[in-house]
Amino acid sequence: MKLQHETSDAEALVSATSRNLSSSSSAFVSANQSPFFTPRSLSSRVPEHADPGNKCAANGIVLKISDILSSDSLVRQEQLPSTSAGVLQSDASPPISLCTSSNFGTPAIVYNNPSFISTFNGPCQGSSSTTSNGTRLARKEKQKRLGGVYRKSSSSQPTTSATSVSRLRSYDVYIGFYGRKASLLRFTNWLRAELEVHGISCFASDRSRCRNSHSHDAVERIMNASTYGVVILTKKSFGNPYTIEELRNFFGKKNLIPIFFDLGAADCLARDIIEKRGELWEKHGGELWMLYGGMEHEWMESVDALSRVVDVQLEANDGNWRDCILQTVILLATKLGRRSVVDKVNRWRSRMVKEEFPFPRNDDFVGRKKELSELELILFGDVTGDGEREYFELKARHRRKGPVVRRSANNHEQVNTDDSKGKEPILWRETEKDIEMQRLGSPSRHGRPLRMKNGVRYGRKKRFRKILYGKGIACISGEPGIGKTDLVLEYAYRNFQRYKMVLWVRGESRYIRQNYLSLRTFLEVDLSVDSYLHEKGSDQCFEEQEEEAIAKIRQELMRDIPFLVIIDNLENEKDWWDKRVIMDLLPHFGGETHFIITTRLPHVLNLEPMKLSYLSGAEAMTLMKGGVKDYPLLEIDALKTIEEKLGRLTLGLSIVGAILSELSITPTRLLDTLNRTPPIRDFSCNEREILSLKNHEILVRLLDVCLSIFDHADGPRSLATRMVQVCGWFSPSAVPIHMLALAAHKVPKKHRRGPRWRKWWRTLTCGLATSRMKRSEAEAAAMLMRFGIARCTSKPEHVQFHDLIRLYARKRGGPRTAQAVVQSVYLQGSIKYSPEHLWASCFMVFGFGSDPLLVELRPSELILFVKQIVVPLAIHTFITYSRCNAALELLRLCTDAIERAAESMLAHAGKWRDASYSCFRPAQSEAQYTYLWQELALLKASVLETRAKLMLRGGQYDIGDDLIRKAIFIRTSICGEHHPDTVSARETLSKLTRLLTTVQLS
Repeated sequence: MKLQHETSDAEALVSATSRNLSSSSSAFVSANQSPFFTPRSLSSRVPEHADPGNKCAANGIVLKISDILSSDSLVRQEQLPSTSAGVLQSDASPPISLCTSSNFGTPAIVYNNPSFISTFNGPCQGSSSTTSNGTRLARKEKQKRLGGVYRKSSSSQPTTSATSVSRLRSYDVYIGFYGRKASLLRFTNWLRAELEVHGISCFASDRSRCRNSHSHDAVERIMNASTYGVVILTKKSFGNPYTIEELRNFFGKKNLIPIFFDLGAADCLARDIIEKRGELWEKHGGELWMLYGGMEHEWMESVDALSRVVDVQLEANDGNWRDCILQTVILLATKLGRRSVVDKVNRWRSRMVKEEFPFPRNDDFVGRKKELSELELILFGDVTGDGEREYFELKARHRRKGPVVRRSANNHEQVNTDDSKGKEPILWRETEKDIEMQRLGSPSRHGRPLRMKNGVRYGRKKRFRKILYGKGIACISGEPGIGKTDLVLEYAYRNFQRYKMVLWVRGESRYIRQNYLSLRTFLEVDLSVDSYLHEKGSDQCFEEQEEEAIAKIRQELMRDIPFLVIIDNLENEKDWWDKRVIMDLLPHFGGETHFIITTRLPHVLNLEPMKLSYLSGAEAMTLMKGGVKDYPLLEIDALKTIEEKLGRLTLGLSIVGAILSELSITPTRLLDTLNRTPPIRDFSCNEREILSLKNHEILVRLLDVCLSIFDHADGPRSLATRMVQVCGWFSPSAVPIHMLALAAHKVPKKHRRGPRWRKWWRTLTCGLATSRMKRSEAEAAAMLMRFGIARCTSKPEHVQFHDLIRLYARKRGGPRTAQAVVQSVYLQGSIKYSPEHLWASCFMVFGFGSDPLLVELRPSELILFVKQIVVPLAIHTFITYSRCNAALELLRLCTDAIERAAESMLAHAGKWRDASYSCFRPAQSEAQYTYLWQELALLKASVLETRAKLMLRGGQYDIGDDLIRKAIFIRTSICGEHHPDTVSARETLSKLTRLLTTVQLS
């Protein structure tokens, strides 16, 4: 990790935005009365020689050195040889030490370009901190007094014009820090990037890393020209002369904001530091001004000044990084008069409280201390806080220093150097499919001869790369139900303050891209096709539009702002839609954003995953006992037997604990019930699914016992039992309780229908039973959550089911429950709140790929399903998420389904009768039959027109022309040539024809 400049031609001095003081702060009240009053106003002028095309972006601009100083003051490299002007070669090292938004790590980088040597000399004019010649002499005397802390330069130096220095850029915030600790650099980089995102220009620097006086002069002038100063204090900062100078400078101008990093404000008392009181200052305290030859009274005044700014003091530790940074943003935005920034941050914080985590924290989580510590070690390369105490329990690998990552020119290779003796540098090669590791200087693998053993050559088996420590990517592998999701959820709750946001992505192959692109709402990214076409100015192919949408999400995750992206239950390394590898969705590893992938696969992305083992015997016993603490020895033996039968599967253990807590039943009786439950029935499913159920036979029996309990409590056909039966056909995401209950009510009965008068009675009393039904829905959902069958989610009135339970439900309920799920989805489904379940219903109705058609709708139901679900879902997917191919494939399959329904009606013209919703179900008249057929034909025309318009956005004019002509023919035959729908279709045809002609002529 390094906080550094980019090295090419000394490009970026800092990435920041221009300071624009809010004009609204003085609109209704005076400046002195406004809480958003800025103490002083500094003019921020753009250099006259700056490129007019280089405009400020929303998150800041890249300011080059030529934008800070006038072009006439720059001495070109060919005019300034190293032997002229008496400049020492050491003075040609970097002129400045600062943080940029592109990298993270060490705060300084060497600019080996002598053309910028003279640009940091001369007085700084045009600001309140104007440096005169007398002040420069005083500063030189101070440098001598500091005992050589500043690097000496030649007495013969080029001078610069006053005009160039007057154009020195002023920043809203100057961030000063000292140290190279990885956590400090990560925090500082995050703070600077967060300020820039909100439009607050800032400059961060560790002045102790400056290599010469030119760098010191430039940073000091920038510091003096900044509106506010944020000084990050650590236990080593009080022995740094530059930190003391920053405290004195900003406190004297009454614009100091100190942040105590891993410190408390009450701990930083001058007498405590000098007398080495307490464990903290026993090693780092003393007469610290003596370390750099400073004066005691200046040091004392600087430290005592911290106690006089109590209202702006902030403390940052491992448990409040996010809150501290956001509070800093709010504080600075308030002082700068940025009211919109304050409101935006407050809205974002209130939203994160509700939507950040998919599940509430598991209060019954036990064990996994070793796994949590190792997970932190893999992601950060270090263990802190509570995990540090359990660090000695890690048996995996020895702790080693985090490698220094250096990007190569092609941005696809990373060279890791290690200062350890006798170790070679390591080259990380990132390709589209995997990541390879190769030690530099060692022969390549494919060139090695095969080893000889007894005269026979043996090739070495293919080995996957070891676990990466400190690279920000962790993969957890384990069988279903072992507790992978609970582990990463506990890690996220313990460490969420170290990230700006926890982003949870479901990893099922059919939904992973949709879930990944859904991060746009949290990252505030516009993925719509309209914005893309507006930016590019022309129609692009569908593949380019989809790649652009993915690139926007990837770009947001590559900022210096850290996110935690959890891809839960990754089914396959490739996407189901176009077989694209998952690597294409993710940014390059090694940045600020961390990734955790949970999967059942043995390896992912050529990574060796962390194998998740079973719980220990004591932890499993704790999970099974539930609310009962003590059992007799006989009952303990029964629990151990159940534990062995379940194989210590965490899912099964939690269900056993829930049953023992909810019912007055002993473990012996529960074991006897499990033994008497019949074995797995011969489910009609594929070999993979039946094998998965047979491997968890005792879990299937346990689920049968739970459903029997529900039926015994509520009678036959319990609502809770039917909700379990239909849950398997929904998507793997959270299911709304009202939709789940509606599907349960629509499950057909197996026995014969009762007398007709019962149905009349239910029709008359349906309104009276509505409130009772709602109460029963909540009670049934609560029962499922109490027994561990369903899981409570952060979304109100939503539940989620484990994949093993969903598989069990599909095989127990059968296809008849799939029909009920589709009906509930098109009656109560919402594109805004449940798009995954809409897609799940489309999979069952249309049969994507090689999937069979599970549900066959009647023509009247198909018309309603297409109008309410299919067409709006396809347009929303295409426009909002730029998932062009998926939307077009959905519409194509929908067209085929409409054609099959129309052909079926023609084949059974005299026999088919559609069932109506009336009580007596009269036979359908011929006019009604004709009307239904025409509705199908017009619906087909509408779908064809929609497909043609979408083809137009992708530049496929020839296909669109063919589709719209078919739609016109249908509408002309049924509605006539002058019908508004026909006229609209002809206008689309004329546009397509014009564009197609233009393409053919070009």
